Amino acid sequence: MNAPLLPDMGDGKDPGAFRTIGEVAKTLGIRQHVLRYWEEQFPMLRPLTRAGGRRYYRPEDIALIAEIDRLLNREGYTIRGAKQALKVRGKRAGTAVREDAVELTSSASGVAVQAVAGLVQSLAATDFASLAAELGGIRERLAVAIEDDAG
Repeated sequence: MNAPLLPDMGDGKDPGAFRTIGEVAKTLGIRQHVLRYWEEQFPMLRPLTRAGGRRYYRPEDIALIAEIDRLLNREGYTIRGAKQALKVRGKRAGTAVREDAVELTSSASGVAVQAVAGLVQSLAATDFASLAAELGGIRERLAVAIEDDAG
């Protein structure tokens, strides 16, 4: 699956880090009020909000903002046209995501079956009686240690 192309944030943070509206605005050269307006106009742009309404943009939000900026300010789309272009792109991306998910699921199924079989074998080989006895001994030593510590 393809990761969104992110602009270089140049802030020294991990590329996967969340960023505030101020950080995004400064890096992309887009005013904060414009970002808030775009959140109203583009329903797919939904940053996380914390207490007090503080926004935190995920990497995929930042990639979407960069795409909206490109469509509106470089390619001359209207907001309506940009929404339509993003919707078409989203449908294509959704198809790719579904294909990736099917591939991942089928390969993961084989791995999961092997993992479960291994767990069943290890559980069958476990001597629960000796494990219970060992845990009982640990419990007794802890009780003595707590008693000594309190006394």
